[in-house]
Amino acid sequence: MNKLNISDNIVRLRHDRRLTQEELADFMGVTKASVSKWEKGINTPDIMLLPRLAAFFDVTVDELIGYEAHLSGEQIRCQYAKLSQDFATLLFEDALEKTRALAHKYYACYPLLLQLGILIWNHHMLAKTEEESRSLLQEAVGWCDRITENCSDVGICSDAVVLRAGLYLRLGRAAETIDMLEPYADPSRLTGQNSTLLLQAYQLAGDTEKARSYAQIKQYLDLLDLIGDAVLALALNEYDMARCEETIRRITGIMELYDLETLHPNVAAQFLFQSSIVYAVNGREEKAMETLHCLEKCVNRLLETEQITLHGDGYFDRLDEWIDRLPLGSMALRDKSFIRQSLRESLSHPAFDGIKEKDSFQRLVCRLTEGV
Repeated sequence: MNKLNISDNIVRLRHDRRLTQEELADFMGVTKASVSKWEKGINTPDIMLLPRLAAFFDVTVDELIGYEAHLSGEQIRCQYAKLSQDFATLLFEDALEKTRALAHKYYACYPLLLQLGILIWNHHMLAKTEEESRSLLQEAVGWCDRITENCSDVGICSDAVVLRAGLYLRLGRAAETIDMLEPYADPSRLTGQNSTLLLQAYQLAGDTEKARSYAQIKQYLDLLDLIGDAVLALALNEYDMARCEETIRRITGIMELYDLETLHPNVAAQFLFQSSIVYAVNGREEKAMETLHCLEKCVNRLLETEQITLHGDGYFDRLDEWIDRLPLGSMALRDKSFIRQSLRESLSHPAFDGIKEKDSFQRLVCRLTEGV
């Protein structure tokens, strides 16, 4: 109990209310010596006295004993940042142990549990074996199950459902992923009109500023979704060069219009990488290298700042306030060194076998993965 700071808390609460030990003892029906021992940490109050003591000080029992069942949004961000750094700098086993310890300590803090599941999703590939990696993904699925079964926050539960679907997909459980998401993703369902109806409601209610902000956020997210869908389209049609070239032409134009390489270099880099794979597998080696050089510029822009953050720009000038309200705020999901490690693995893709021995490709890999 002393580790929970109950003695310090009793002293602080008593002083805040300007009470003597004797006055507290009288109320609790104990001796002044008992209160003195509580405050010195020699003894702790009987468990049956804790609710009465908490009620006297007008605090919860958790607050009285110093136990935090939940973390604030800012605390969750700090913990995620520390653990993300740990996965980049410590042994994987050590970072994982710290992650599990935090999950066990705050097992009822569902927003934290959700972010720890995302952390595992983003770093499970660092496990030494495929078996260990799959075990970690399954562990994160268990956290999602706990959230959906116990959390009363609809938004957090919805995020947990999506995260669980993503984890299932990584585990190769495609049929279960389809069963989970298909009912919600059906374009014919009225739920697809949620955003439009909400925007119209803001206008009708006279909240023009909120309507403008919401419209801009929706436009921004739709833009990122469009680029993400294009990445998947390239992967699905990588041997249909005519279709891929048209996709690249159209999406490149959109990226230039919105200056996406500055606005969101990570998403832009994903599209450029998949484009380079398409060119490489179709024997267009010069175009593959040209696109990889564009990727390099994009990655350099991503890594040139002291800390990778989400942000708006001159056009998307209402994003920053919304970004600050996100669970992790403007913080990136992965550490810089982890991004370089991911690039090293990505550039070993078999599609580049035809150019991997070329000096220009090897120098590019060195610059991207080692920063030199």
